[in-house]
Amino acid sequence: MAHQYPGPPPEQPPGQPGQPGQNPYAAPDGGRPAEAGYGYPQGGRPGEPGYGYPQAAPPPPVFAPGTPPPPPAGLPVQPPQATGLALALGDIAVHGDTIVTPAGPMPLKGAVWTATDMSRTEERMPTHAVVLAVIFFFFCLLGLLFLLMKERITTGFVQVTVNSGGRHHATMVPVQSREQVMFVLNQVNYARSLSV
Repeated sequence: MAHQYPGPPPEQPPGQPGQPGQNPYAAPDGGRPAEAGYGYPQGGRPGEPGYGYPQAAPPPPVFAPGTPPPPPAGLPVQPPQATGLALALGDIAVHGDTIVTPAGPMPLKGAVWTATDMSRTEERMPTHAVVLAVIFFFFCLLGLLFLLMKERITTGFVQVTVNSGGRHHATMVPVQSREQVMFVLNQVNYARSLSV
């Protein structure tokens, strides 16, 4: 395998790296690193980094303390908005005078909020009530009163939709109790009051 070619390539004189008996990975003569070869990005001029190499980042602009940086060129200047999260329902959030959704930002003023209760509540006798009724039936007949125990289980979602600025977004908020349903409905009522 070592003598695959009959002789050295024409551009490589005998005795240079690549000949049998010499380390092909050794540094070239003179201590300089080898030139970039095949597979390395090539620069336009010597000493210039090639495509794909990290470039030096431009220095960050310096602003006077307390002054906001100027907006990038070509973008419209917007007045500063009130900050802080006023309300969050699922993936709908209200920041200042803007409703932020995955469908995009919407104006808060004039928004139409809708909430639909899609949950269901089941009432059933818990397992521990049946066990206690059987155990205490043999001791006294008062054990039958355990059969009057009921538990309510709420499962489902409350669908919250918002329409504003020609956009529409709906989200489903999961609920596990009637209190959570009332909380979400009260949050929607608060959002309606902010939209007026």
